[in-house]
Amino acid sequence: MNNYFDNAATSFPKPIAVGKETLRYLEELGGPYGRSFYARALEVSRTVEACRDLLGERLSTASPENIVFTANATQAINTVLKGLDTAGREIWISQLEHNAVTRPLKQLERTSGITIKTLPSLPGGLVDTEKLSQTDLSNAALIVLCHESNVTGLIQPAAEIKKAAGRVPVLIDAAQSAGLIPINADKWNIDYLAFTGHKGLLGPTGTGGLFMKDCESLRPLINGGTGSKSDSWETPSFMPDKFEAGTPNISGIFGLFGALTTVPEPRHSRDDFFRLLDGAADIPGIQVQASPDRTRQGEVFSITADFASPSEIGRMLYEDFGMETRIGLHCAPLAHSSIGTFPGGTVRLAPSVYHSPADLDRLLYALGSAALKLRR
Repeated sequence: MNNYFDNAATSFPKPIAVGKETLRYLEELGGPYGRSFYARALEVSRTVEACRDLLGERLSTASPENIVFTANATQAINTVLKGLDTAGREIWISQLEHNAVTRPLKQLERTSGITIKTLPSLPGGLVDTEKLSQTDLSNAALIVLCHESNVTGLIQPAAEIKKAAGRVPVLIDAAQSAGLIPINADKWNIDYLAFTGHKGLLGPTGTGGLFMKDCESLRPLINGGTGSKSDSWETPSFMPDKFEAGTPNISGIFGLFGALTTVPEPRHSRDDFFRLLDGAADIPGIQVQASPDRTRQGEVFSITADFASPSEIGRMLYEDFGMETRIGLHCAPLAHSSIGTFPGGTVRLAPSVYHSPADLDRLLYALGSAALKLRR
């Protein structure tokens, strides 16, 4: 029985190989990455680079050397937003962005005089690529796009948006989608792609990364020791050292390597997921917050109710049925404002590949029973 439905925050459980690889580093290898040349250190460096190569495969890029490790998607996003010359220019975002994007942009608005603009969108937050292609982007420095909403599960058409953007670089926030939705960074001609290791990729927290089409286009966010060019006060300009100052989270990268080498088969089908979504929508008084277009629906959605607050629903789901969900604004107040659920928020339901059809049925039963009890 798997009652954990908070996978949009962090995935659980993890593949067994995540723990095994983490312990292999901690108990058997230890040692630095990229700093020494004895056998133990070389094995560490080989594993880190093997993890980088596997990430390149998952992101469908022929240039894994253009992927740098970060602590999470937030750090990767900040690396782009603060590494570009954007002073006095426009940065365009979707209606469904996370605070990982909006908060650093608000800081740049104060310190660098940028203007935050919203991309033309259809109901539900889907970017209107036809209108985007007709939008004046002459002063745009960047477009930032949440690939999959962590509130509704809506999936944006990244390739079409990049095409409509023309010369304007595009940063894809793939925190929610990486590992769950096919990504093709090269084919889509994506300039920057930020991801985290602890959600759909099933790795440990404290891991993530940034893919850059052009590594010369950004200044590093952090400077410091790299184990290379130690005679110079300047940060090396070559990859990955330019963006990987300081000792990385080696044990976490080992765990991410374990996750990437043992990708589990989903225990439920897309049809099973949509039965859950439809079943929730059929409960009297429940409103489902999801993509209007099912072909653009990831496996996360939210609910609200006309008979109880999200906190009341979430508490009853947990106390009466042991169901672990997320309530509130999910660090995405802009998205909630766009879909009309601000400031109360929603109850978010986020299954993982480890949930069976029976697990989804139990969640639906618990939701229906909680609704019946709360309506009395």
